[in-house]
Amino acid sequence: MTQDRAWAATRKGLFELRRRAGFWQIENVSFLADPVSMLLPPDACGRMLAALNLGHFGTKLQASDDAGKTWREVGVPTYPPQPPGSQGPEWKLVNIWALERAGDLIWAGTLPGGLFSSTDGGASWQLNEALWHEPLRLGWFGGGSESPALHSVCPRPDRPDELLLGISCGGAWRTTDGGKTWALSAKGMRADFMPPDQAGDENTQDPHLIARCRDEPDVLWCQHHNGIFRSSDNGANWAELKAQPSSFGFAVAAHPRDGATAWFAPGVKDERRIPVDAALCVTRTRDGGKTFEALRTGLPQRHCYDLIYRHGLAVDDSGEQLVMGSTTGSLWASGDAGDSWQAVSSHLPPIYAVKFG
Repeated sequence: MTQDRAWAATRKGLFELRRRAGFWQIENVSFLADPVSMLLPPDACGRMLAALNLGHFGTKLQASDDAGKTWREVGVPTYPPQPPGSQGPEWKLVNIWALERAGDLIWAGTLPGGLFSSTDGGASWQLNEALWHEPLRLGWFGGGSESPALHSVCPRPDRPDELLLGISCGGAWRTTDGGKTWALSAKGMRADFMPPDQAGDENTQDPHLIARCRDEPDVLWCQHHNGIFRSSDNGANWAELKAQPSSFGFAVAAHPRDGATAWFAPGVKDERRIPVDAALCVTRTRDGGKTFEALRTGLPQRHCYDLIYRHGLAVDDSGEQLVMGSTTGSLWASGDAGDSWQAVSSHLPPIYAVKFG
């Protein structure tokens, strides 16, 4: 089903977008001037969440029961007391980096790398103790931040007790019993930033984002710090794919119905982090990663220095509508699966996440 509403979470507010007569436009803004790090789009009853990262004032969570018309503050995930002398960064919420719905359950991924669940629409949260106290967690570390970040939460629609996570840097983890036990699920990924004999260590991988195909749930796509990876066996094994003009990036969007199709936003890696040749494109594969197309129509091709954050690219339920937002506040939309793009705005604040809803 084609969706005509989307959201952009930005450095200075949450922007609601509507598609009318084939064109997207900004219709409403909430939390103007406040950083919104993540959102959970409204469910059938209009319940949605927005995570705000207010710096000195901490991380806050807002809930709406009318699809964003009105908001109220609710509780945020909290960590247990930190044992004296424990290793690693402070057990304190820095950011809510992922929000996903699985039936009546809501999952939240945080910085530092904690997983929380809510059974009451986000009013209260419970830490997943099994993952938090997993002994291998002591080997996780931050990829660009002091603490490891849990940024990808991939429920499996046909198995309510199954979940796959992406952690930077802590690899991919899977549970099949609702979070009671966890196992590493990053075999085949490689981490070139590690010593050669440790490059294949599943526990030190740096997935930038992992996305699951909804209707072919054994298929998972990963934009990793060291390339693009795909799994066709529910994360048991990952195969590396090669794309041009680059296999580096942060974002990935998985087609909801077709396990052979996914989109990426390539860039120049590490200290540069700009589009290749300062020309923005989206790469798309329709054959499971055997080949990639560089889609450029409607995107800036000269002196473009936009970076797409890991949650800055989204596809709707039809697999035809896409939205993409950049670090420089540019927002684009496509109605033909990425073949062409229209500029929605070039003057928004830096965009952290885009979602259809």
